[in-house]
Amino acid sequence: MTSSVLTDLHDGVVTVTINRPDSLNALTRESMEAIGDAVAEAATSARAVIITGNDRSFSSGADLQGSVQGGGLGLEKANAIIRSIVDLPVPTIAAVSGPAAGIGCSLALACDYTIMSEESYLMLAFTKIGLMPDGGATALVAASAGRHRAMKMALTAQKVWAKEAFDWGLASEVTPAGEHLGRAREIATQWAQGAPLAFAASKDAINKAALTELDEAFDRELKGQTALRDSKDFAEGVTAFMEKRGPNFTGQ
Repeated sequence: MTSSVLTDLHDGVVTVTINRPDSLNALTRESMEAIGDAVAEAATSARAVIITGNDRSFSSGADLQGSVQGGGLGLEKANAIIRSIVDLPVPTIAAVSGPAAGIGCSLALACDYTIMSEESYLMLAFTKIGLMPDGGATALVAASAGRHRAMKMALTAQKVWAKEAFDWGLASEVTPAGEHLGRAREIATQWAQGAPLAFAASKDAINKAALTELDEAFDRELKGQTALRDSKDFAEGVTAFMEKRGPNFTGQ
């Protein structure tokens, strides 16, 4: 069976590739844990990390089939993996093409540097299925883009295309289509030759200043999402998504 996450170490750079192309790289519990394992290994084996998908998609979010079957991602574990990316002492780059949606958006924004192909977008589509943002998104988006833009993403579930994401402070760079991964490798290779102690100290200082609410956001999202997953609206939202129709939410 093909692995859902591929890893490659070259010249001090670990590239972690989400490898579920048939589902636009939707994330399962197994694939999230594989990302977490790769990140943990990178702490001792790498000088820089790239997280990416394929040309069609970075990640379309959580695999809703898992939600239908009752498993889901395991939000506490997913939160711990997002936290491990933020805390990783080596610098990280998200190389984004296509959608980075839901927990995929959190995964991209947890990285220190986000490079978006011009045809890619960020999206928090949770309310479309009766849920709220998770994976630390409520803090990660607000820290970079501000409260009103975070509200806009959460409440409208709109696609924030690469140029707008850059203007909002959610992306570090925008590249022409297909050049995002090459640019990520170029930067990561430079970092791999840099001063690791200085990078680690810089990351730690900036993240502690900018992401003061991240752990609290994890707690709030876990409580809110747990309650929402027991709602009739969530069941209706997932069913409507699978049936490719508009949901009929009742507030129950």
